[in-house]
Amino acid sequence: MRKIIIVCLLFLYGCASTTQSRLDGIQKDFANSNFETIDNSEIKEQTNLDLLINGDALFHANKFKESDETFEEFNKRNLNETSSSITRETTGLLFGQGVNSYKPYMMDSLFVSYYQIWDLLALQDFDNARVVINQSYARQQNMSIEYEKLIEDNKNRVFENEEIKKFLEKNNGDWLAFREIMNPALMYLSGIYFLDNGDFDNAITYLKRANGMMPENRYIKQDLENAQKRIKPKHTTWQFIETGFAPRLKEENAGLFLPNIGMVYFSFSAPYFNNNFTKPENAELLADVDAMFMTEYSEYRTNEILRSFTSAASKATLQATMYNSHDSAAPILGILSSIYTVSSSNTDVRTWATLPKYIYVIRNEKNDTKENNLIYTRIINGNITDNKTIKLK
Repeated sequence: MRKIIIVCLLFLYGCASTTQSRLDGIQKDFANSNFETIDNSEIKEQTNLDLLINGDALFHANKFKESDETFEEFNKRNLNETSSSITRETTGLLFGQGVNSYKPYMMDSLFVSYYQIWDLLALQDFDNARVVINQSYARQQNMSIEYEKLIEDNKNRVFENEEIKKFLEKNNGDWLAFREIMNPALMYLSGIYFLDNGDFDNAITYLKRANGMMPENRYIKQDLENAQKRIKPKHTTWQFIETGFAPRLKEENAGLFLPNIGMVYFSFSAPYFNNNFTKPENAELLADVDAMFMTEYSEYRTNEILRSFTSAASKATLQATMYNSHDSAAPILGILSSIYTVSSSNTDVRTWATLPKYIYVIRNEKNDTKENNLIYTRIINGNITDNKTIKLK
């Protein structure tokens, strides 16, 4: 029996580490510009996370139409990404979050819009680029409202659980992040689109948002001033430079003592950061993706810990009942309940692992440039893995 238990636990540990290993491999492929090797399955067969990573890979491989179609499939599946369901929550409580399909972060959806705009501009499909921009603005407004509701709901639930309140105060106290989940790179790219078209009113709307989020960025200020003066840029190139990788998640465990039950052990995710990145010369920081992720994640983590602790406490009660039963099968039932507790308490460590750590921008005006251009550059481990120039109107 002991051998069986050990085999079961090793199997469960292997399952838990598979996700992290797969994401490690995908990051290595991106670092080596192996964008064709990510996943070649049909769009309809792909999971939410596959759609995000594959859409990103297709964009880097200059397959802009396929990339846009992949991201559009993601959008269709996640029309209301801020919602949850009783079925999903029940399944997660009973069997662990890994059983559920990947639930995207709000930030994921905003980056889908960001890359779709790049796709459509590369295809010179300016009309549909405008559609995506308008949709993304409405999406960000809705997400801000839902995010505030999440914060308030977490506060109320934490207040009701003194043990979790103390645990969170100890573990979350050092995290500093934006209080906005909006994407300044998306706002700025949208503002440039309208400014280049001479649509100054819309340009002002988006550039004001970008400037509010990144007030130290002199390039955003310059474009905002031009929009307010109704000056259309000429001979201008904007280079967006993505560098490093966004935070990843790992699984951690903790225990809290409950009267009449004993120690209750539960699992939760914790972030770790990739600090290997390049800061280009003369570049201005446009988006701190680490901070964007942590703003949203810190609230989800609170929710996750509350859910995990509640689940673990109920399973610990079940386990104690099994062991204390006078039935002759009590030892076996107790062991099975222990295995069930381990197997169903694993946390979700899935993230869109190919997103950058930082996005920078450089703005140049050169008379030898006939038209306005966008340049997209991706740098990983100090090497340029993608570099493309896109002509604006």
